[in-house]
Amino acid sequence: MFNYNPLDCLPSSAELPDSDDTPVDNELQILIPNLLLAILSLIWQNRDDWFFGINMGIYSAPHQGPIVPDGFLSLGVERFVGENGRSSYVLWEEDGISPILALEVVSQTYNGEYEQKKIDYAELGILYYVIYAPTRLRRKRQRLEVYRLVEGKYVLESGDVIWMPEIGLGIGRERGTYQGLTREWLYWYDQNGKKYLTPEEQLQTLLAKLQQQKIDPNTF
Repeated sequence: MFNYNPLDCLPSSAELPDSDDTPVDNELQILIPNLLLAILSLIWQNRDDWFFGINMGIYSAPHQGPIVPDGFLSLGVERFVGENGRSSYVLWEEDGISPILALEVVSQTYNGEYEQKKIDYAELGILYYVIYAPTRLRRKRQRLEVYRLVEGKYVLESGDVIWMPEIGLGIGRERGTYQGLTREWLYWYDQNGKKYLTPEEQLQTLLAKLQQQKIDPNTF
């Protein structure tokens, strides 16, 4: 007897465009999500049930174009898929699991982060929507805004560091150093409000401790 599986008729991630081909106009749109991924890769190095995508298309239906956040986090999915990894995030290949967090970095070109993208991400059921405006282009907006989806609508959370219990992390902004650049960055935080360090900051902290103990780092 022939068994028909409708999923077999859907395009795979390899057959779908991996982005909307819209170039970023500010390198912070890449650096900031990459920093969050770098920190996650350290603090969750023993977990394989998460994925953080950067400028990657999210497909919710085969005949619709992708939604492409600057960054997004999914839980309960495989960390790595095959040797080449994902080219797109396709919901019907991820057991229908939508990202739990989406990030937009507002650049010089305003792109509907506060209006249309709220609607798009709410329709996907993304629990947390994070908007970071490094230059704070709009007067009535905070530099960092974190929204939580409540009954289908995003509600602005309050506080300098927003704790997200469903993720087990907080997110906030603070000055630090990443790839040799010292400026304000987005960081992950623990439940006590302590930020998780960048790889460079961890190395600097280790070197400082070795110097205090008068240990030559070249011996390692």
